[in-house]
Amino acid sequence: MSAPQVQLLLTGNELMTGDIVDSNSAMIAHELKELGLTISKKTTVADDLNLLVAEIITITHQADILIINGGLGPTIDDLTAQALAKATNTTITEHPEALAHVTAWCNKRNSELNAPNLKQTMLPKGCDIISNRNGSAVGFSLIFQNCIVYCTPGVPSELKIMLAEQIKPHIKQQLPDNLICDVTRLQVFGIGESSLQKLINEALPDWPESIEIGFRAGSPLLEVKLSTYSQEATQLKDLWQEKLLRVLGDNFIAQVKEKPFTLAEHLVKKLTEKQLTITTAESCTGGLIASLITSVSGASACFEAGYVTYSNKAKSEMLDVPSKLIEQYGAVSQQVVEAMAQGALAKSSADLAIAVSGVAGPDGGSEDKPVGTIWIAWGSKKAIQSECLLLPYTRQKFQHYSANITLDLIRRKLNKTTQTPCYIKERAFQAKQ
Repeated sequence: MSAPQVQLLLTGNELMTGDIVDSNSAMIAHELKELGLTISKKTTVADDLNLLVAEIITITHQADILIINGGLGPTIDDLTAQALAKATNTTITEHPEALAHVTAWCNKRNSELNAPNLKQTMLPKGCDIISNRNGSAVGFSLIFQNCIVYCTPGVPSELKIMLAEQIKPHIKQQLPDNLICDVTRLQVFGIGESSLQKLINEALPDWPESIEIGFRAGSPLLEVKLSTYSQEATQLKDLWQEKLLRVLGDNFIAQVKEKPFTLAEHLVKKLTEKQLTITTAESCTGGLIASLITSVSGASACFEAGYVTYSNKAKSEMLDVPSKLIEQYGAVSQQVVEAMAQGALAKSSADLAIAVSGVAGPDGGSEDKPVGTIWIAWGSKKAIQSECLLLPYTRQKFQHYSANITLDLIRRKLNKTTQTPCYIKERAFQAKQ
């Protein structure tokens, strides 16, 4: 028996106008994922009775489970109960359990049981109540066209409890015993979705259909997700995951479970394990690299000092960068950024250093060093490496991406990797001195 097909129907003018951003569908998807279920389709409609009726009829003909979210409240634009009754050709009647709930809700708050509140007791005849211990509107369910329809409140806190305590257990009772959902998440940095898909297509053309592979672009980490829905496919996954890791190479950061990690968290962990310390010398990123590192709990074990030397004067006074070097080559140069790294190492006595100097924009660029130019230096007193990249982004994105690139370069150095990162291959820039 295959997994039931699940669809969502979201209702509300606020969703259509953008006054409210939909987060409920993500919550529902996350909860259902634990049961091995995925949402095949999500539909959002305005508070329009005819539209709702048409969508309910269409979706229940296609799906095994329909979750309707929103439209259960006391106002005239809350139409879910009326729409479901009309779609199923059922009358609207006062439900005794709903009446008892609303009455108790009003009594607890010393408020009047008025007509708008009583509207929430008028539900499709024969439906089952889904209790709501956080709000005035109960949820309800019924079966139509062999599809189980769950009607849920739009308030996130009410929906969350209703899903966890009632809807998920009810769905679970109806699922086949052998239905599983096994998900592996791999974090990647340094290669984009399209480039990675091309690599996989070329290196692993016989990738099995039973192991679903997906990508979720993040800022800055890319997540590669491997999902299986049967015991046989799950047993195959370890083998194919190893093949995929060989394709990912040095771009692979780590395998994660529920909570994704940042590059800074990975770096702090690795530095701490190796008992190494790091310092930063920043110009164009304005202290962001140091901020990312020190935002991690336990960073004090590996972070020595951070220097924000935005002006040329500060570079000379704080890091002993010779002023003649800046005059000759400019602040955004290989010579200056390497001197910044060496100065930070000398001042802090750290084992490793990161230094950056660039043109964040939107102004300040030139023909030789356009906006987006950045020199990065990293390494130890014995071996400083440097690269010039062109990152033509907005100022904020330039700073964010640059900072994470520097963390990745140190990570690769600690791993003693030999692969040249894609961002260097694709963004290397020959800035004129």
